[in-house]
Amino acid sequence: MDLDTILQRATQKNKTKVAIAAAEDYEVLEAVSLSIERNLASFSLFGDKNMIHEIMNRHFPQLINCRDINIIHTESVQDSATLAVQSVHNHSAHILMKGNIPTSLILKAVLHKEYGLRTGSVLSHVAAFQVPSYHSLVFITDAAMNIEPDLEQKAQIIKNAVNIAQSVGLELPKVAVLSAVEVVNPAMHSTLDAAALTLMNRRGQISGCIIDGPLALDNAISMEAAEHKGIKSDVAGAADILLVPNIETGNTLYKSLIYFAKAKVGAMVAGAKAPIVLTSRADSAESKVYSLALAICSVNN
Repeated sequence: MDLDTILQRATQKNKTKVAIAAAEDYEVLEAVSLSIERNLASFSLFGDKNMIHEIMNRHFPQLINCRDINIIHTESVQDSATLAVQSVHNHSAHILMKGNIPTSLILKAVLHKEYGLRTGSVLSHVAAFQVPSYHSLVFITDAAMNIEPDLEQKAQIIKNAVNIAQSVGLELPKVAVLSAVEVVNPAMHSTLDAAALTLMNRRGQISGCIIDGPLALDNAISMEAAEHKGIKSDVAGAADILLVPNIETGNTLYKSLIYFAKAKVGAMVAGAKAPIVLTSRADSAESKVYSLALAICSVNN
């Protein structure tokens, strides 16, 4: 499986409506244009209507009068976030997407007690990477939301990632709980959490996947490295999901794969009432489209 497979899978679903907060942005509208070309979704664009039209006129004339686009004028980015989140909350849209707006502002709207998208579960970032040297897609979580998750939060982060992996066809994903070593060391809290999560999985407290840890990165993704260290596991060397111990590890791994390994990626936030696409301005239009495809596959999953 690769990201194009996810893209194809997304096009086979019923037309999904995406609400974009602060859509007055070239990169965002480029992703919208590519998505409509692929018949991925329809869009509600919240933002400055004049600026949106200006960008469309200059760069994307095919979007003008497009039946898959509805523009809702707002006076500020805060209003864009509020109205976009409300549209998802009210089921007028299925997916929330971040446009040219600070992440903190859109998350504030997402977490609003009255019209937000909270479920009581942990919100976590799930990224699907297509790495040229790896045999399949690999999901990394959590590289963007939770700073130093505790055991209970890590269990929920795994459940979120498993739900996303299953939505794209991985029936029983293999989860590697990462640390710097592959043995339990009382001085390294990440190894204690890894061992506990593995036991929770074996006792049925975390289902729908196979969990093993602690595993160092090489043992999680390289069968040769795992065999060299004498590790016998259904997960070692064949991980589908990598659970990182903290945001520093996840962020570094995420960016290393993009900039060193030239990997392709699609990412989203799971655990809310609806999928959330939090792309950054540094993300390519291709990455934004893959992110939308991943989110579309996870709708109602």
